[in-house]
Amino acid sequence: MKEIIETILSGGAVAADYAALPVPEAYRGCLVRKEDAGMFAGAAGRDKDPRRSLRVEEVPTPELGPGEALVAVMASAVNYNTVWSSIFEPVSTFGFLERYARSGGPAAAQHDRPYHVLGSDLSGVVLRTGPGVRRWRPGDEVVAHCLSVELESPDGHADTMLDPEQRIWGYETNFGGLAELAVVKANQLMPKPDHLTWEESACSGLVNSTAYRQLVSRNGAGMKQGDVVLVWGAAGGLGSYATQLALNGGALPVCVVSSPEKAALVRSMGAELVIDRSAEDYRFWKDPQTQDPGEWRRFGARIRELTGGEDVDVVLEHPGRETFGASVYVTRKGGTVVTCASTSGFMHQYDNRYLWMHLKRIVGTHFANYREAWEANRLIARGMVHPTLSAVYPLAEAGRATADVHANRHSGKVGVLCLAPEEGLGVRDHALRAKHLPAINRFRSTT
Repeated sequence: MKEIIETILSGGAVAADYAALPVPEAYRGCLVRKEDAGMFAGAAGRDKDPRRSLRVEEVPTPELGPGEALVAVMASAVNYNTVWSSIFEPVSTFGFLERYARSGGPAAAQHDRPYHVLGSDLSGVVLRTGPGVRRWRPGDEVVAHCLSVELESPDGHADTMLDPEQRIWGYETNFGGLAELAVVKANQLMPKPDHLTWEESACSGLVNSTAYRQLVSRNGAGMKQGDVVLVWGAAGGLGSYATQLALNGGALPVCVVSSPEKAALVRSMGAELVIDRSAEDYRFWKDPQTQDPGEWRRFGARIRELTGGEDVDVVLEHPGRETFGASVYVTRKGGTVVTCASTSGFMHQYDNRYLWMHLKRIVGTHFANYREAWEANRLIARGMVHPTLSAVYPLAEAGRATADVHANRHSGKVGVLCLAPEEGLGVRDHALRAKHLPAINRFRSTT
């Protein structure tokens, strides 16, 4: 790996130089092992520790199939799907790999290994491309979005997220981004933003694209100027990008956070309407089986107090079970609850009278298609939306980084250095960086 790192850091290498580099026979990756899939049996989700299951080990470099690229990963990031994989919830991800392997062909078959290299974000440099790849070549500096899709079915051609063979790379496929090397499909690649470091550019792909589809895309809420948008977890990975997209698109975000520090953080992004759940002590559940509509009403009254009497047009719903009843209740007549993730639980309960009698919609979204991801990355590259990186760990400590995300000890995104020897490398456009440096560093000041 030393020669690869030196070539990347030299700054003067061309495509031929990268093409001449030998591909290592093995590389280090952050992984879970199939033999450990039952290690947390009987434990509550909150008590499952990713530091016990995640290992950083050397694994063989896979072969490239048609339409694929091998990327030298300079940096990656932790997403909540990494948490799920690490604690084997709601299911072990080895089932995904086994089904993928049965879908046909040697490129798919090699994903079924006794280990699963995780990670659904990366920034890095293309080392090799497989047959049929024309747009990308060795030496290209790239980021990757996490939609892996086959597109052999007509169902996916209007929206690739509807393809029956759609998978989330690094979660439902092997050879993910929390590693020194990664295998992606060429149509996952996008240009790395020139004004960002490797670790900054690595942290936006999954959550920024997901928030873009949820809020902006016609496949989600189709947010318009002036909409009141309720953003749960507005200082977290998904919420911090949703808040920026709402502000950037002329909407009025109502940001829900869990501490005074996170309230100050979202205000520094330009949000003016903030609800600190810790201070106002909303308890939407009386007990594990019974919700409290009185708390829904109190929450709705607080929103109207902040907005001057207006209800919410759009709810960005990702906590799931804990908040879903309240989300449906507070949405205005004809409004939209757009949902993904369900980090507090997948089994949602709500009073359907507030949905059907008030003509509200629930829209499910899941990541983004290539066009949506490209547009979301374009906003990052132009300095219109900024990375929300708050902490960076070395690859050897990916387990600790994932544990922090699991325990919600973070704001924004948590990055991981893979081949990058230190933070701060990879900037190409210093003028654009200088223009936006306070916004880029906003989340780092919280650590």
